[in-house]
Amino acid sequence: MLLITGATGNVGSELVKDLTAAGVNPRVLLRDAAKAPSGTQGVAGDFTDAESLKRALDGVDTAFLLAPFVPTMVELQGAFIAAAKEAGVKHIVKLSAMGTGADAPVTLLRWHASAEAILKESGIAWTCIQPNGFMQNLLGMAGLIKTQGIIPAPAADARISHIDVRDIGASIAKVLTSTGHEGKTYILTGPAAVTYDEMAADVSTAIGKTVTYVPITSEQFVGSLTSTGVPAWMAEGLDELYGFYRTGAGATVTQDVEKLTGRPSIAFSQFAKDYAAVLG
Repeated sequence: MLLITGATGNVGSELVKDLTAAGVNPRVLLRDAAKAPSGTQGVAGDFTDAESLKRALDGVDTAFLLAPFVPTMVELQGAFIAAAKEAGVKHIVKLSAMGTGADAPVTLLRWHASAEAILKESGIAWTCIQPNGFMQNLLGMAGLIKTQGIIPAPAADARISHIDVRDIGASIAKVLTSTGHEGKTYILTGPAAVTYDEMAADVSTAIGKTVTYVPITSEQFVGSLTSTGVPAWMAEGLDELYGFYRTGAGATVTQDVEKLTGRPSIAFSQFAKDYAAVLG
């Protein structure tokens, strides 16, 4: 039995699509089991409820661990890993992030490093999936693109190898349904590192309207997020990530998507075409 956490989010929803298309019908852990995607078996619970984890993990051989981005993220993953060990789970595939490390300058990346360490010390076979930033995050700016023709971000002229979440889902599906991935870390990126100016040009081509990248300061970025209700800790954490990108740390390009799926990762220009109706 295969258990998926985070099944309704950006990555999880793509993963479930790939699994069910391949004839795999996983169990999914959700707060509301009635919201389980088609082709899956929903089980109600969450990371804070030990009894629900016990029920969800009963009979599970392999689990996909995707924890929510919250201040207790490490503790939640630790609780899941402990419950999985108690249940006899043989393999956990964890979603992490590119650049993860105990000394990383980004809080989120340090949290992922701590959770990875817990997993590796658990005695359960592990695989870590470390994607770069998601192309789909740009969809959150669709309103600004449509009304003002701008993409604001504190990225300066950094090159970033953003990845399409469809590639992340496909890559994880391969790891979950094939052998030989235990003890490995896969760094998932797009096929090229591009600037926000280049991304804006690709969006312009895709939607047939001029879109411009507007560099903003960290203060402007954090302020824009908190003004919409984003907690200050989250806004500041996301700003740390942009600071990481500005050092050039997000420009790494790997072939791990192709290694796992047998095809190249999706280019940003293709992403823009595929989502033109949303962006334009």
